[in-house]
Amino acid sequence: MPERRDAVAGVRVRLETWAERDLELLRLTNSPEMTEHLGGPEPEEKLLVRHRRYLDTEAAGTGRMFSVVLLPEGETVGTIGYWDRVWQGEPVYETGWGVLPEYQGRGIAVAAATAVIADAAARRTHESLHAYPSVDHPASNAICRKAGFTLVSVCDFEYPPGNPIRCNDWRVDLTAVDR
Repeated sequence: MPERRDAVAGVRVRLETWAERDLELLRLTNSPEMTEHLGGPEPEEKLLVRHRRYLDTEAAGTGRMFSVVLLPEGETVGTIGYWDRVWQGEPVYETGWGVLPEYQGRGIAVAAATAVIADAAARRTHESLHAYPSVDHPASNAICRKAGFTLVSVCDFEYPPGNPIRCNDWRVDLTAVDR
């Protein structure tokens, strides 16, 4: 599985393909604190649908979902992945992540994001990877900047459907990534 080190913080992570065991991790990332910028926690039924979708993502060829493992400890500390989306008429990958609160601020998400960038680039399917953090979420915007994304613009989203949010569109040119 992809492994990366945050060059600044020296943090190492390994990405592990999403598995049945990760349902509990998904529940942990569904807290009010973790979903503050995403419209709040989802009910259990929706989490189970999301978990199934994460399990099926790679087999469907529409992206990949991972649990984030902190090294050398081997602790599972978060989630990250990428999936197909059409953005402004072009097929792209979208990415998103979540690191459990007790592990935030250590460079884990930056290391995971750089690993996901490399993984998405290696697939040679889409030319770009986008992240859409809320304009009001300074930590996720900083992760984008530190992981090598370029800020493209501010845009409007609905996430979840019916919940409008103002986001930054961050982009990585996957054709320029050392594959």
